[in-house]
Amino acid sequence: MSFIQICIIIINFAGALAIFLFGMKLMSEGLQKFAGNKMRSVLGKVTGNPVRGIFTGALVTTAIQSSSATTVMVVSFVNAGLLTLAGAIAVIMGANIGTTVTAWIITLFGLGESTSAFSLPMFLGAISLVFMFLKRDRIKSIGEFVMGLALLLIGMSFLQKAMPNLEEYPNFLQALATLSNFGFWSILIFVVIGALLTCLVQASAAMMAITLVMCYNGWIGFDAAVALVMGQNIGTTITANLAAMVANTNGKKAARAHLVFNVIGVVLTLIFYRPVINLIANITVGMMGTNPYDSIESSNYNPQTIPMALSLFHTFFNVINTLILAFFIPAIIKIVDWMVKEKPEDEEDVFKLKYISGNWMNTSELNLQAAEKEIEEFSKRVLRMFTFLPALRTAKDDEEFNETVARISKYEEITDRMEMEISNYLTHVSVNELSDKGSQRISSMLRIVDNLESIGDSIYQVAITRKNKRETEVHFDQHLNDNIDHMTQLVWKAMDIMDKNLKGDYDHVDMVSANQAEEAINKYRDELRAEYVNAIKTGTYDYNIGSLYSSLFALYEKIGDYVINVSEAIGVKFKDQK
Repeated sequence: MSFIQICIIIINFAGALAIFLFGMKLMSEGLQKFAGNKMRSVLGKVTGNPVRGIFTGALVTTAIQSSSATTVMVVSFVNAGLLTLAGAIAVIMGANIGTTVTAWIITLFGLGESTSAFSLPMFLGAISLVFMFLKRDRIKSIGEFVMGLALLLIGMSFLQKAMPNLEEYPNFLQALATLSNFGFWSILIFVVIGALLTCLVQASAAMMAITLVMCYNGWIGFDAAVALVMGQNIGTTITANLAAMVANTNGKKAARAHLVFNVIGVVLTLIFYRPVINLIANITVGMMGTNPYDSIESSNYNPQTIPMALSLFHTFFNVINTLILAFFIPAIIKIVDWMVKEKPEDEEDVFKLKYISGNWMNTSELNLQAAEKEIEEFSKRVLRMFTFLPALRTAKDDEEFNETVARISKYEEITDRMEMEISNYLTHVSVNELSDKGSQRISSMLRIVDNLESIGDSIYQVAITRKNKRETEVHFDQHLNDNIDHMTQLVWKAMDIMDKNLKGDYDHVDMVSANQAEEAINKYRDELRAEYVNAIKTGTYDYNIGSLYSSLFALYEKIGDYVINVSEAIGVKFKDQK
């Protein structure tokens, strides 16, 4: 085989794989856009009930056709405290079951000569759906899903054609045969190969497709193919573990649990390897009339047999492992607790994004969940920053006062950076194709982070005003202090409502309470302003006191304005395009 021939094979193979992966991505995106926020909301509402968690993980993964996307979502939910570690493990178990659907799609529809007979009409039909209903978002999403499925099948057809005829290359066949001649060690070798290749490709579905094509073409036998599939189950855990690199301790534990579950499953299967494989072979014989162990030279050889047996094994492996290990979730938690040690560190005053990073998920719709959780963290920081303000009045000495001002200043810098990072992230996400509702939601979130940053700026301005008051030795009497304290309580109530709205469903925001809190702030500001004007006229206190006093209650009212802006941005109603 010449160098040019090798290059042509690699280029053809890479192109076919790219079409297959793009088809998978398009299917996933189409379904996620069609489901909107419901997919994330279903996963987010899973409780500690293992059965419900397994069912939800299987359902979501079957829908979005990506166990990696499901497990990355799970890591983010655990990171955000929306899922317990036990609930996350149950969802991950279900995700492993849901991902077996891909193998069945390929086995039943994506292998053989008939693939192109219906994949091209599907593709053309999907194009017509997309272009005929450009203004109807949900129908367009269905078109994208159908187009993705068509491309997946076309990619499988191209993968088959890209595979060279190994009969022309006896040396390669001999190398494969040599790897298969070490008995049980050969199984372990192919497990390792499957894990490494899946880590490189970053898609277990793609590796499953490659394995099925290799079986169909007679490159590898049934034992080697089963070992590759087991290795793929280990290799696919790398995606969630990469995403967890920037997660908190619980997020890391969820990712490690995915690895532990799949490794234990592989070990259990290896222990009972021969009985399990014989069972699958017997079931296949009953279904197909042929044995997956039949060699390519055998008169009974059927190229569809091993792919069918492999799909059966893939489903059997994940279902049985889930049924067994679901009873040992507490033990898995103990293992990951040992693997990931708690770090006793206070991160309150340290800038660190928790939920978004450079490791974007495959689809833009899923990235919105990470952004929403980061905005909730932004709100938490702002509320924490606001709680420092009373200490500026009650500080016992200059050292305590200056420490509080310095801490508020540090938080102000953090809010500036969070606003910039989240906005950049949302801008990056918006470049990719989104549903109309997703695009509108990004606009809403950009407005929210802008106002949260403005709240941080205003809190800092209150601290600077307090500092000027202290340096100029201006003193408020008890009445003025009580007024500022009451205004502080009103603003705090409004901020608490804002924070609760951010933590809830963006489609159901409590605008009644938010507006009532804003009206209370404005009404009290008007009362203080009228009292201040009268006091200046009557000479109740001098200009310096009046100036600083009016600046303070005006700043608090300004914070209230930004707070209501956040709730209004959350509460904007977006209608799905019909």
